Amino acid sequence: MPRHRIEAEAVIDAPADRAYAIIADYRDGHPHILPRPPFVSLEVEQGGVGEGTVIRFAMRVLGRTRTMRAAITELEPGRTLVETDLDGNVVTTFMVDPVEDGRKARVVIATEMNVPGGPLGWLQRALVTRILRPVYVREIAQLAVVARANGRTT
Repeated sequence: MPRHRIEAEAVIDAPADRAYAIIADYRDGHPHILPRPPFVSLEVEQGGVGEGTVIRFAMRVLGRTRTMRAAITELEPGRTLVETDLDGNVVTTFMVDPVEDGRKARVVIATEMNVPGGPLGWLQRALVTRILRPVYVREIAQLAVVARANGRTT
């Protein structure tokens, strides 16, 4: 079955290590960057930060709520974090790279999934891309807000 990739990318005004730490912290960081809607919930089943974490999250899309479970791995700690769907074929990768002498971060969120071939597959690819890409754009924008807020001193 062919794989389909949906991706969003932006440079945010925060150091890469701060942005990555927020993404990898599924208890106190990641929940604050999820766009609501479509995300409904995020629960930590095991761990909580980075490699070894297991999460359960729900999204409401096209009037239906879908719950998924994912295991978290870090292909490159501090740079590449991967959420692998435990019940299906969806893999979402978060990549964070320093840019502009480390003052900013380039953030990429990409999801790969199996889709059928033919006209049904074309329709599914188009629909999933139309739904998820704007969600990822909002998620990266929210990450920028949270990272700026976490960088302030009081």
